[in-house]
Amino acid sequence: MSLRILHVVRSLRPETGGPVSVVRNLTTALEAAGHRSHIFSLDQADTVRSGAAVHTLDAPSHGYGYTKAYVPWLRAHRHEFDAVIIHGLWQYQSFGAWRALAGTNTPYLVYCHGMLDPWFKRTHRLKHLRKCLYWPLAEYRVLRDARAVCFTCEEERRLAPHSFRPYRVHAEVAPIGVTAPAGDAKKMKAVFHEAHPQLCDKNFILFLGRIHPKKGIEELIAAHAQVARMRPDAPALVIAGPCADVAYQKDLRSLVPADSVHWLPMLEGDQKWGALHACTAFALLSHQENFGLAVVEALACGRPVLISKQVNIWAEIIADQAGLAAEDSLPGGIDLLTRWLDMTLDEQAAMSRAALRCFQQRFEINQAAATLTAIITRIIARP
Repeated sequence: MSLRILHVVRSLRPETGGPVSVVRNLTTALEAAGHRSHIFSLDQADTVRSGAAVHTLDAPSHGYGYTKAYVPWLRAHRHEFDAVIIHGLWQYQSFGAWRALAGTNTPYLVYCHGMLDPWFKRTHRLKHLRKCLYWPLAEYRVLRDARAVCFTCEEERRLAPHSFRPYRVHAEVAPIGVTAPAGDAKKMKAVFHEAHPQLCDKNFILFLGRIHPKKGIEELIAAHAQVARMRPDAPALVIAGPCADVAYQKDLRSLVPADSVHWLPMLEGDQKWGALHACTAFALLSHQENFGLAVVEALACGRPVLISKQVNIWAEIIADQAGLAAEDSLPGGIDLLTRWLDMTLDEQAAMSRAALRCFQQRFEINQAAATLTAIITRIIARP
């Protein structure tokens, strides 16, 4: 059965984070499987190319994403789709979809993308209080009336009920994934090294992602500095990604001598895959990570991952012996780096092979697309 699916997002700009990559990866895989995908974005300026048709409105939206043209558009076009998938909460793409679709025969699903994690409740208390006021008016209704609320792993599903009350959802675990890098690994490494020749002969551990306090970068830098002082065999540390807060990045750079960390801008395409192939291991000491697309991309390149237990897929990775996990703290970072350095070359190589198997068995995008389409097909078949 070929499905017609509409994905609704706040924005498709890459710097906005993980959901953008999820939508692009899923739509590509769905198209390859014979399903027709469209994307609707509330960001008027979206020009990101995708395998799917992208719809935007002439009316601009700001901040929350409200535009009065959204609900009428969705009501007028809902008959063209077998299902609508809402990506993300707390902005108008979710509440507007509820206004347009609740009570109709067009089913909608919601991917929360970690936005119900109780970490936010503990860490941003004032913002959480505002969300508590908004919850019964909007997001509770959005999730209650969704035909399925999709969690990307079992840990996300387990944590979600602990943030807001009342809570009532039709929960499904629908892992997301990535596409295995196409092309020759040596060529991609060459592209990366040509752009960043200072790393040609370096053995390095890589952080790849948004430079944000949530990512545990401060603890990673400090842990690396301490381990490097004790262990002359310690690899270099490379931090690559965009940063919206210049002052924060300046503070990070001041933590250690300038030559202790190699700072790179956001990497895309062959440069990104080349960096992942070139690194010894991937590190993410995040304080909260719903899934960790960059973690899965590292696995796809056969690179072991050194992650915190706040990355929600850590248990699956440990079960597959594809990496190491510890607490999201300075001692946790030191523990990860020390355990990695204490492994023999043969043990590291075995973990690299396990990393690739873990990706192929759990996180390859075509498997994710098949799980999602099975959920949608089951929903459509219900009376």
